[in-house]
Amino acid sequence: MPRRLTAFLAMTALALIGGLLTPPAPADGICRGFGPQAPRDISAPAGGNARIFNMAPPASQMNLCNIHTHTNAEHAGPGFALGAGSGTHGGFRCNETARLTEKELKDPAAGLGAFHGAKPGDTIEVHWVFSSCEVAPGKGLGSCMSESCQNPQLRVEAQAFLLVNDHTALDFKDYIYRGTQVNGLHQPRALPAGTGTPVLYGGSTTGPRYNQAICSPLQVTWSVRPDCARLDINSLHEWAALDNVFEEDHSHGVRPLVTAEELLSQIR
Repeated sequence: MPRRLTAFLAMTALALIGGLLTPPAPADGICRGFGPQAPRDISAPAGGNARIFNMAPPASQMNLCNIHTHTNAEHAGPGFALGAGSGTHGGFRCNETARLTEKELKDPAAGLGAFHGAKPGDTIEVHWVFSSCEVAPGKGLGSCMSESCQNPQLRVEAQAFLLVNDHTALDFKDYIYRGTQVNGLHQPRALPAGTGTPVLYGGSTTGPRYNQAICSPLQVTWSVRPDCARLDINSLHEWAALDNVFEEDHSHGVRPLVTAEELLSQIR
């Protein structure tokens, strides 16, 4: 393949994985010719998308390439089924949201925390993104590929958290990246446990640039935990203040839930 064409394809792939380019929307509102999409209701296993791809290896056999968050949960699930509206700031909230106490809802940073815009009572969905490429963790999904590895297998481990002002809740720093390598692979300190058996399915990248009309071309193996967990908001601010390698200091918008069966894989 000519060098110029190879370079063009590489730049196009990087733009797509970072959400910089999107295909035009079809007239009927449903994209055509794409593989299965995400996010979805993980309680609904039905799917009619005929595109099949091999599921990515376990996260322990891949390189962590990115960690980022969305407000609210992009997926719907047993523990996060409260609708938060539509559009970029829609998504779903943890079921326990309305049961938080005044103390748990008090903002310890008074709106000035290092992780901008987050407050107690918010739901966030955290994505740990893994790549089959030999890459190091970095900013954005473009860090999951390289010039010599342009078509990686991708896997996302996902967990919905309910932010609370409570030092006895989970500490986000237990799940971050601080240079950890296991068997030569970049890994987070740990992944969340105790929130149910993750639901595995084939999907795509997410984010507010996509919807049912504008689909993502990338193939992603999703592993979504079905229950929410309480997360100490102070630890989220502490992570942002650490100058994390991902340069994450705020949560991102959501992609609307994909409901058209022709855009969904079967959950087996």
